[in-house]
Amino acid sequence: MFDSVLLKTFVCVVDEGGFSRAAERLHLTQSAVSGHLRRLEEQVGKPLLTRTTRSQQLTPDGERLMAYARGILALNRNAWAELTRSAFQGNLRVGVSEEFADARLLRELQEVAAQYPGLQITVQVGIPGSLLVLMKQGELDVVVGSLCESSEPGLALWQEPLVWAWSAQPMTTLPAPLPLALFPEPCPYREAALSRLAQAGIAQRTAMLCTSYAALHAAALAGFAIAPIARSQLVPGLTVLGAEHGLPTLPDAEFRLFSTPDADPRLVEVITQVVVRYGASLR
Repeated sequence: MFDSVLLKTFVCVVDEGGFSRAAERLHLTQSAVSGHLRRLEEQVGKPLLTRTTRSQQLTPDGERLMAYARGILALNRNAWAELTRSAFQGNLRVGVSEEFADARLLRELQEVAAQYPGLQITVQVGIPGSLLVLMKQGELDVVVGSLCESSEPGLALWQEPLVWAWSAQPMTTLPAPLPLALFPEPCPYREAALSRLAQAGIAQRTAMLCTSYAALHAAALAGFAIAPIARSQLVPGLTVLGAEHGLPTLPDAEFRLFSTPDADPRLVEVITQVVVRYGASLR
């Protein structure tokens, strides 16, 4: 009999394209992920992945097991959802950052609520730092958002580059001081941008203070201001500025899920899967 934990790790390594990203997504160490794959290969008696220093590929036996693994895990999720359906009662308060204020995610959350008649989901959109404060004050149960270079504990979901976005229209030189479109404090992208510019000795000014991505996009598309945003939030008409334009490299945006100690772990897992699927659609 296959251990579902080992199968989940196997699928995650393949989906994430590597052991380190799988470790982040599963909230495990890289050595633990390697151990899971080794135990699974010992159970099968055959190699499942061919590994190089930079990548790994499924062997023919790995391809065969992958098809079964996805089916087994899907059946396990369906059975668990069916048998625990009546266990979820009350209101789940979810805080999401601006990146997630999207109809696709809300439809997925609506489907979750529809599966559990006793469950109501309410959503609050805001800046991650502010949402985390609300969660610590007992006003939210789960928070999904991104941080930069933070030790705040949370379940790592994925990470992606933070970039300088500006109008794709032809330009000669960047204005000085550098006009920025920023969210108000405490925004991790704002802090990262201001910190990197200060370290590089580049003068800046806040040309536009925004409360939504629609405003950030408008400022950047018009060439009114440069916006630090996650790469997945680029839209047509925007270009990425970098070292060739004299701008410093920004840190990665680290997307994480946070929950209170008394949040139902089964329900947190459901929300995690919803957010991971949504995140995969962005990247």
